[in-house]
Amino acid sequence: MTIDPADLTARLIQCASVTPEDGGAIPLLASLLKEAGFDTFRADRGNILNLVARFGPKGHAKTFGFNGHTDVVPVGDPADWTYPPFSAHIDGTTMFGRGAADMKSGVAAFVAAAVDRARTNPPDGAIMITLTGDEEDMGIDGTRAILDWMDTNGEAMDVCLVGEPTCPNTLGDTIKIGRRGSMTAYFTATGVQGHSAYPHRAKNPVPALARLMDRLATHALDDGTDHFDASTLAVTTFDTGNPANNVIPAACRSTVNIRFNDSHSSATLTDWLKVQAAAVADETGIDIAMKIQVSGESFVTPPGALSDLIAKAVEAETGVTPELSTTGGTSDARFVKSHCPVVEFGLVGQTMHQVDERVELSDIHGLKAIYARILDDYFAS
Repeated sequence: MTIDPADLTARLIQCASVTPEDGGAIPLLASLLKEAGFDTFRADRGNILNLVARFGPKGHAKTFGFNGHTDVVPVGDPADWTYPPFSAHIDGTTMFGRGAADMKSGVAAFVAAAVDRARTNPPDGAIMITLTGDEEDMGIDGTRAILDWMDTNGEAMDVCLVGEPTCPNTLGDTIKIGRRGSMTAYFTATGVQGHSAYPHRAKNPVPALARLMDRLATHALDDGTDHFDASTLAVTTFDTGNPANNVIPAACRSTVNIRFNDSHSSATLTDWLKVQAAAVADETGIDIAMKIQVSGESFVTPPGALSDLIAKAVEAETGVTPELSTTGGTSDARFVKSHCPVVEFGLVGQTMHQVDERVELSDIHGLKAIYARILDDYFAS
């Protein structure tokens, strides 16, 4: 009997797995995969549940991997939803619920495709499924923990497909072959507090920090590369915390987020930010401190065998020729890329993280068919 991916999606949505809570999602999948003949292992770290499942021999040179996450973002105010966010309510041809698009439907589709293949036509090779409950937060104890566990235990994937929603408009229109890097810089400018009527007795940090933010925001980082659009820098906060209109504050703070392509690294951008901050500090006499947080480096899997395999399956099942893209935010592919070649392909992501997140039932079934064809073609070659 084959697995209905829409039914499995509904069962997963009904697990209220808002990071870091699991809500029963990982145990549900572990039980299903074990029953289908997969060897299952837990790679938990901290308070995060992680699952590794393999069908076929350990260490086989032909091991196809799927990666995904079962955690979801908070729902906001449940009263704003048309249907309860963890009900998996079906209205006509559409299923509603937190995680419907991002990415319980994707997980359900590749688990269903993998289980059906294992039951009906065991491959000459291995299928590996890696699932985490820590993608929507910092990702410290999620896929990174899984890859650490795999390294310690001699497990490996030859290639990996991350089932994140990748399509802007129609199932099949986009495959992600890379992602921009992401980093955040936190600035604190410190001067001397004083009365606004006597500015010469104070050292105002606000104009200094504003000057720095203007320099950063108006600077063109690059013009794009072969596989990436131009890098972007956005000033996302500027705060003094000063309620008084007659007091020059002692300090103010700002935050900058940079999404960067493969012409940069977080290290080179950090150096550039330090130079800019030091220049403004010298010009103004205001001390400017900076802290950096790096979410991930940019990467690209050059078009080739893996992207061709997936694009061929997508076109065969949908009639759509997918675009190879590196747009969007970050995903756990940024960790997998250091383990093996990785691409991303999944559903339409228009409603992810929104109120009334939803997915078309036909797209869930269509995605399972694409994943099944990818497995067939991979093990046939």
